[in-house]
Amino acid sequence: MSPDMVTSLVMLIVMFGIMYFIAIRPANKQRREQEVMMQNLAKGDSILTTSGFYGVVIDIMEEVVIVEFGNNKNCRIPMKKDAIVEVEKENEAKA
Repeated sequence: MSPDMVTSLVMLIVMFGIMYFIAIRPANKQRREQEVMMQNLAKGDSILTTSGFYGVVIDIMEEVVIVEFGNNKNCRIPMKKDAIVEVEKENEAKA
């Protein structure tokens, strides 16, 4: 192999390494954090949805949660767990 080919190969490997640390690794970390958040989800937790609505978890099923929106306690909507962006635990909300 010529020195030019070795240099090109090294540059290609470096580019893949940079791509891993910029794109792939943070995405994997975010996915793991989302999984942990969903595993720790409990009734009474306050949530923020992907559409910007705040609510309180009333019931939890395998892939669906029942969320109560608003102050009148009459608006209960089933939604996929994937639509939850942020969770605030019940005891943290009162503190």
